[in-house]
Amino acid sequence: MNLTTKQKQYLKGLAHDLKPVVMLGQHGLTEGVLAEIDAALNHHELIKVKVSAADRETKKLIVDAIVRETNAVQVQVMGNVLTLFRPSEEKKISLPK
Repeated sequence: MNLTTKQKQYLKGLAHDLKPVVMLGQHGLTEGVLAEIDAALNHHELIKVKVSAADRETKKLIVDAIVRETNAVQVQVMGNVLTLFRPSEEKKISLPK
């Protein structure tokens, strides 16, 4: 799924007040963390994930893995916080055209 610039701006506005739902700890990206992210995306559609990594390359690899494994769309990465969007069966967020 690809988002237009207008759709990403809309989602960023919606995500502004959200707090991170999932936080990666010292064990990094595990199956349990991926399951939590998947469940949160099913429930909320738009979530934030806090990724604490030592350097930029590691953080980028973790973000890419999360996006690939959850089939979500990366809305933005700001600092250590990743914003993800994935529409669910019952559409809660309607995107502008």
